[in-house]
Amino acid sequence: MSQHRRLFRAPLFRALNTALWLGGGLLASAAASAQTAPPVTGEPQTPAEARAEDTRAKTLDTVSVLGSRRIQRSSDTASMSPVDVLPMDQAVEEGAQFDLAQTLQYASPSFTSTRQTGADGADLIDGAALRGLGSDQTLVLVNGKRRHTVSLVNIYGARNRGNTGTDLNSLPLMAIDAVEVLRDGAAAQYGSDAIAGVMNISLKRDKGCEAVAGYGEYTRGDGENWLATAYCGAELATGGMFTVTGEWQDRGRSDRSEPKGSPRIIGDSAVTNRTVYLNGDSPLGEAAEVYFTAGMQDRDASSAAFAREGIGSEDIPSRNSAAMYPDGFVPFIDGDLQDRYGILGLRGDVAQWHWDLSHTYGYNELRYTINRTLNASLANLDLLNGGAGISPASFDAGGFSFQQNTSNLDVSRYFDGALAGVNVAFGLEAREERYRIREGEEGSYLDYDGAGEGGNPGSQGFPGFQPGDVTDKSRDSTAAYVDVEVNFTDRFMMDYAVRYEDYSDFGSTLDGKIAAGFRATDTVMLRGSVSTGFRAPSLQQKYFSSTITDFISGEPVDVVIAANDSELAQLAGVPNLTEETSQSATLGLTWTPRENVSMTLDLYRIDIDDRIVLSGDFDTSDPAIGPILEAMDVGLARFFFNAVDTRTEGADLTVTYDFDWANAKWSTYLGANWNKTEVTRVNTPPALAGREDTLLPERDRLFIENGAPRSKAVLGVDYERGAWQATVKGIYFGEQELGTFSGTEAGVPNQHYASKASADVSVTYAFAENTKLTVGGSNVFDTFPTRQNPDETDNGHIYESVQFGLNGAAWYVRLWHRF
Repeated sequence: MSQHRRLFRAPLFRALNTALWLGGGLLASAAASAQTAPPVTGEPQTPAEARAEDTRAKTLDTVSVLGSRRIQRSSDTASMSPVDVLPMDQAVEEGAQFDLAQTLQYASPSFTSTRQTGADGADLIDGAALRGLGSDQTLVLVNGKRRHTVSLVNIYGARNRGNTGTDLNSLPLMAIDAVEVLRDGAAAQYGSDAIAGVMNISLKRDKGCEAVAGYGEYTRGDGENWLATAYCGAELATGGMFTVTGEWQDRGRSDRSEPKGSPRIIGDSAVTNRTVYLNGDSPLGEAAEVYFTAGMQDRDASSAAFAREGIGSEDIPSRNSAAMYPDGFVPFIDGDLQDRYGILGLRGDVAQWHWDLSHTYGYNELRYTINRTLNASLANLDLLNGGAGISPASFDAGGFSFQQNTSNLDVSRYFDGALAGVNVAFGLEAREERYRIREGEEGSYLDYDGAGEGGNPGSQGFPGFQPGDVTDKSRDSTAAYVDVEVNFTDRFMMDYAVRYEDYSDFGSTLDGKIAAGFRATDTVMLRGSVSTGFRAPSLQQKYFSSTITDFISGEPVDVVIAANDSELAQLAGVPNLTEETSQSATLGLTWTPRENVSMTLDLYRIDIDDRIVLSGDFDTSDPAIGPILEAMDVGLARFFFNAVDTRTEGADLTVTYDFDWANAKWSTYLGANWNKTEVTRVNTPPALAGREDTLLPERDRLFIENGAPRSKAVLGVDYERGAWQATVKGIYFGEQELGTFSGTEAGVPNQHYASKASADVSVTYAFAENTKLTVGGSNVFDTFPTRQNPDETDNGHIYESVQFGLNGAAWYVRLWHRF
């Protein structure tokens, strides 16, 4: 596609014409963001409520509001965009979950994050997504600045297969003031990745110190979870703020394998996080200030791979050595993860214009060490040479890293004398990205058995990266945007945004958005938007290359994942990756019949063209590359390509009601999401015509359409009376349908997971204003997913890591103290 064609492509103007046809003012947008107001109950606020309100006000005054470039704030029901604002103070002090991704999983109905098991590197980093789409189709900001994605690209599993994403658990929960979730396309305002929505993580700027010690475990006695975290904020002599947060978290391994005594391990990975975050600002004269954020996390994580059987099995000598593991073994894929993040900026005002100049740095690295393993070809060679059949039991398998540098200049001004108010904003962005793959040690991938009499090469569980996988690729992009928000009257407002981006590796794109809000009455507001968007192919998707071992119906098969620019991909007829494009529309309303009651309802549709996925399996019978695969001694090949067009339709509902009853304060919340994604077209390259089933078999199509539940709801009730607080939360997960290896054409039904409900409860007692103890449980009814045939699941277990996971009930205790 030429640059000229991208600049004036039809979807943009179809979207703009649609907005005009609907009358402009009856649509609403993600053009303004919202700050959740504190509960109105007619009673004085508790110290915790006052503290939370003060913290949120101070924090959000320093960051850009989601979906809008205005500095002024509006309430959630007065905004033009569907936005969830989730304060983190209660989660920090009393919550059942010890990390951010799982906290949001049980708080936001449109958000999904499920821990995987048996999925290699994906076991070490929890994926996160909005509205049932991919994790790399949600843009994540920290204090209004773009956060980098992880270096990992997911290969296995139903969740986020073929996607990259952002590791939310690299931020300590105690450092966070609130998470704003914009449930609308916003690429015209923020750029790539904002197809499903945008999440902004606002860091805390509160004075004083607080600390939490926590412990929890599953009721089956495993998965021990230890937490120690502390925060301190101090006002500088210059008048600014400086905050520091430290966190140590240690999560033990859990095991739900069946039958008991099986060499398999199914459950949570073992994880130890060590995290430090700094945040602050300082005035520079009367009209400017410098601000900064710096974060560092080191994570040691260990995932259990598929088991290799012992004496009497076909795994000896092919994948095991009787001398080393006569009873079989489980290889451990151990990851050393390093995440670094920094923001340095200047902002101020000149002649009523607000300006903000910043630079953001992000770095993520994952290095693999495979332990409790062997190179079977080396052990077999040792046996053939008269030895005992021994190989090293640990290998450095290499790894990968991703680095991102982003510079921004944002300028805005609000003209209160024009109509009922006009805000004009514009800005520039320059970004550089770099992706590298590092080779593993020779023993992690070499085939030492030249005689070919058995013994597979490489470290069992995860073969190391080979010299041909090593890559060091980079690209840069530049962008410019204009955003104009117009309040025509006190009741009618519109927003117009356009953004141009140019990438060094695939060309340029122009995207636009029109949004509007109309206050029909004093209590009812109509809102909506239409927009176009895009997502640039990640460097991880373009250049990842590896030879892995997959288990298909319980049988091991060596698979090559070839880089998009590789000779193998070209011979297979796979075209070069280009951007995904999207067209989005939302239509909704807000209703506030009373000060303590509010409701929002938003309908949406997202059409994505040229969506990037990981292909199905090209095997040795392939006419183009079959002989090459045989020569490589691998059974299958997979490729990334712009495979499909999809359509996602859905609805979001939120209801809040706060009241006083029986000498206590009650706060209730209901949030629900329904979404349906369908593959509307398979984009078959000319060289692969007639082979749609190879490009996207039914199993892979269901990964896209059912990777997350099609419905989810959260119902929460908070009770407070004197020193006592209690919380009851019910979470409903809708049904899912995933594919099988055998396929329905062989008469094997798909995996059907019935809808399930989970419940969390907690009780808190405040010993004093600044000290409280919480005891609670999660999934207290010990609910599990629907049982499946383990030969047909990705992880070889009786169910996948769907819905709420596969570990069952847990209990926990937290002690919070403010100094």
